[in-house]
Amino acid sequence: MTLFDPADTPAEPSGTAAASSNAPRRTLIVEADGGSRGNPGHAGYGALVRDPETGRILAEKAQYIGKASNNVAEYSGLVAALEMAHEIDPDCWILAKMDSKLVVEQMSGRWKIKHEDMQKLAAKARGIVNPRRVKYQWIPRELNKDADRLSNEAMDAGMAGVPWVQKGAAAGESKAAAAPEPAEAAQRTAPPAATGRLHHTELWVRDFAAAEQSLGWLLERLGYLRADSWETGARWQGADGYVVIEAGPDVLDAAHERRRPGLNHLAFRAGSRADVDLLARRAASHGWTLLFADRHPHAGGSDHYAAYLENSAGFEVELVAED
Repeated sequence: MTLFDPADTPAEPSGTAAASSNAPRRTLIVEADGGSRGNPGHAGYGALVRDPETGRILAEKAQYIGKASNNVAEYSGLVAALEMAHEIDPDCWILAKMDSKLVVEQMSGRWKIKHEDMQKLAAKARGIVNPRRVKYQWIPRELNKDADRLSNEAMDAGMAGVPWVQKGAAAGESKAAAAPEPAEAAQRTAPPAATGRLHHTELWVRDFAAAEQSLGWLLERLGYLRADSWETGARWQGADGYVVIEAGPDVLDAAHERRRPGLNHLAFRAGSRADVDLLARRAASHGWTLLFADRHPHAGGSDHYAAYLENSAGFEVELVAED
């Protein structure tokens, strides 16, 4: 279930903080994208660093790079993302997520890099962080929206002849990440750790691929981020805790039955009533069936607006409206 094997830990020069510390390395997620309007044409990239535990964006960057190909823009975004992660924590593990199959496969060493410009950028990327501390993961375009947004902002600004300006809360977060509070001061000022809240939920399934199509899809629609994957499962990080879905040899060959003693269902806040209705309709195309249709959307009571869904494996979820 670990993303990075401790046996892969690269040796650090003696006298460095990493060499003298026994503390586990931090993991950061980087996301990058690039675009070219014309290919080659006006090009730009977007890059960000995300905290895998909270999903919060720690730093982001966008830049117009003039006339270039889409692939060069994507590689440029990767370089910028790795540089930001290195600035935040020079000793961290990095999970690089991109929707470019080409970049992911080339940087993972499975495909050759033939284009000279991309060879230079790939070499630059490998020089920023020890390659053994970076893993690459392809993600669908719809899960790379933040980096895509940034790359389009960069192209828009460049074509208008103005510099890109960082917007929203991430601007303040990037400044905070660039100048972290000393550990001693943070310990003195940190509030007591909250107790009683769920740390995580782990669901065992017989067929992970099928569960990924239904449960995984639903979690991502609810704002969870896929933070870790392995052969028989994956972890989705939410704003408060995470969900693991896993299959494997330890899972009994028996059907899930929600009416037996034990866990009956998971309930999620799903936004407004309109949000619940839309998500319930879309879920029908991803293996979900509406339960208690004769009493929907008040199957939980006249003052409780929710959709109760069941997938083909018998897992039930409740999507609760908050208005």
